[in-house]
Amino acid sequence: MSNKYIDLSTLKYLLYDIHKLEDLLDRERFNDHNKESLDMFLNSTKDFADRELFPFIKEMDENPAHHRDGQVFVHKQVETMMKKGGELGFISASFDYDVGGMQIPLMAHTAAIYILDAANNHLPGYAGLTQGAAELIIHFANKNLIKTFTPNMLSGKWGGTMCLTEPQAGSSLSDIVTKANPTDKGYYNISGQKIFISGGDNQYAENIVHLLIARVEGAPKGTKGISLFIVPKNRISNDGSLVSNDVNSVADFQKMGQKGYCTTHLSFGDKGDCQGWLVGEENKGLSYMFLMMNAARIAVGRGASAIASAAYYASLQYANERPQGRKLSSEGKKNIEQNQSLIIEHPDVRRMLMFQKSVVEGSMSLVLLAAKYYDLENTAKSPEEKSKYNTLLEMIIPVVKTYPSEAGALSVNNGLQVLGGYGFCSDFILQQYYRDIRISSIYEGTTGIQSQDLLGRKITMNNGEGLKLLSTEIIKVISKANEFPELESYANILSHKLKLSEKVLNSLMPYALKGDFEKYLADATIFMEFFSLIIVAWNWLEIGINSQSELNGGKKKYSDIFYESKIETMKYFFDYELPKTTSQAEILMNPSSVTIKKDKEIII
Repeated sequence: MSNKYIDLSTLKYLLYDIHKLEDLLDRERFNDHNKESLDMFLNSTKDFADRELFPFIKEMDENPAHHRDGQVFVHKQVETMMKKGGELGFISASFDYDVGGMQIPLMAHTAAIYILDAANNHLPGYAGLTQGAAELIIHFANKNLIKTFTPNMLSGKWGGTMCLTEPQAGSSLSDIVTKANPTDKGYYNISGQKIFISGGDNQYAENIVHLLIARVEGAPKGTKGISLFIVPKNRISNDGSLVSNDVNSVADFQKMGQKGYCTTHLSFGDKGDCQGWLVGEENKGLSYMFLMMNAARIAVGRGASAIASAAYYASLQYANERPQGRKLSSEGKKNIEQNQSLIIEHPDVRRMLMFQKSVVEGSMSLVLLAAKYYDLENTAKSPEEKSKYNTLLEMIIPVVKTYPSEAGALSVNNGLQVLGGYGFCSDFILQQYYRDIRISSIYEGTTGIQSQDLLGRKITMNNGEGLKLLSTEIIKVISKANEFPELESYANILSHKLKLSEKVLNSLMPYALKGDFEKYLADATIFMEFFSLIIVAWNWLEIGINSQSELNGGKKKYSDIFYESKIETMKYFFDYELPKTTSQAEILMNPSSVTIKKDKEIII
């Protein structure tokens, strides 16, 4: 098993040199921090991950979370993740000082958690969901609820979850039926069931604070009638002790991957004694939850990219150690007298490794870019600036969640192939990463949902103003690349693909304009693949600009081979991945309606 799961130099390079984290530190919210302090945070995160996360990843897969006698049991490192992680600030880092946070940029926090995800993707979710639940309480609950629940959550003493999905509703939140009946005592009686609740229970948590959506009797139908509640596993009695709040663990789902990250089925109010406290106002629960959606989708993309990173370095190590076969001579024959070649010398293996590297580092850059837009929006110095970065984030967020998840799974699949038969064996970790990453395209809205969001909402919002703004940002990078003779051809390629995207949208828009939204959105997932490649190519071109500039006489913080590696990987992406947009465009502009349901069912 490789002892490397991430390249910290690449992460810092993207953070500081490409996405200019230090520029954010001039903003009032972050001006207590500097590069040195953030480097210390990242370095301590890597030390913690090396010591407390990475050594346990296989063990957590082999000894999965499980349900027994009404309790979910998890690996002992979950307690370490929460308690020590709480001490190190992994839960509280991006919060305000006045609630116990560190006020660091989300960019830096995202980079730190990326390290944890790459080291052991079964563990950071426990802290991440606690952070998300605490953020909802801090933003929308009253001061008493904030004081009651968040200090123990931010310290890692208590856990937190999001409870949305129900057995009969799935992704359709309009159909939830969990009830919240008001009382004259300041709380609501909660009754219902929630499924697929990540981090929903474990034997080490003194308490778990569930952020739950439910319907108050008489609420409007659909999503307009959803309210948000704090429903702890244990409530606080008058003497300060914890007593059961009638929240019960029915089961823990046994999964193909991420087996150490428990996924529970919870029941609320079986005995009629489950109390919940309203967050904000009735019937505004979904709008409150949307506060977390962008951050949650960044987190999913981050986790998928991180798993792909760990898989890449595991397969790279194997390729550098495994001798097999021999190079062909100029006559197309093998010389049996020669020593066997390491498989990294074979072009097909190199292609698979280059694919992995291009996905990992391209998606890492994309995730950090999204976090940067998030920080810029939330520290904006004017309404115009806030609107600009909110719009840019909204435009890329479906891609940030989807590309690392879908391309990351293909990347890990290629890594498994590098190992050949050993990749299919449990002695090697590639098969585990392959299983672990598969959930990423389902978390926080499936690929199909993200794709419809991109094409159906984001592309059309404000009459296409968001797309124009994003295109302007891409054109800026293309113009900058044209200043380098070495990159001019790649700038021209991306410019051509940007024009191709206009052509594709011009062919699709008439369907939307005449109200045929089924046809307009029928191939939304194909459009997501098409659009994602252009967005990631944009990120790679910016990396290429910086690397070429350094090689042409810059200060060169890193070695020549570091920058040359980035440029060669950029070339791979443009030569092998970006051309796929041509066939995708052909599909998108084809008037076929073969996937749309007809009067007669033909899928038999």
